[in-house]
Amino acid sequence: MIRPALTEIGIFLIPFAVYALFLLATRSGLLTFSSWPAIIVGRLLLGSLLLVVLSLILLAQFSGAPPNSTYFPAHLENGRLVPGVEK
Repeated sequence: MIRPALTEIGIFLIPFAVYALFLLATRSGLLTFSSWPAIIVGRLLLGSLLLVVLSLILLAQFSGAPPNSTYFPAHLENGRLVPGVEK
């Protein structure tokens, strides 16, 4: 469960990382307060939230089992553990 959470946090941080790379490329001072005005941070925040919502929608829509499939959980077969499958 930690992997999807870390993935979403990474997706959230993408716009901030791109802006930081832009600041580094233009040599305008990455850590100066004037490089991070509230309007820019707000736009980055909105972009981040939009990316996270889109990724969650895509994850819900296009992941998981195909329609009308049956999941057979992991079980013992002839003394061996057989992983769960979708048929």
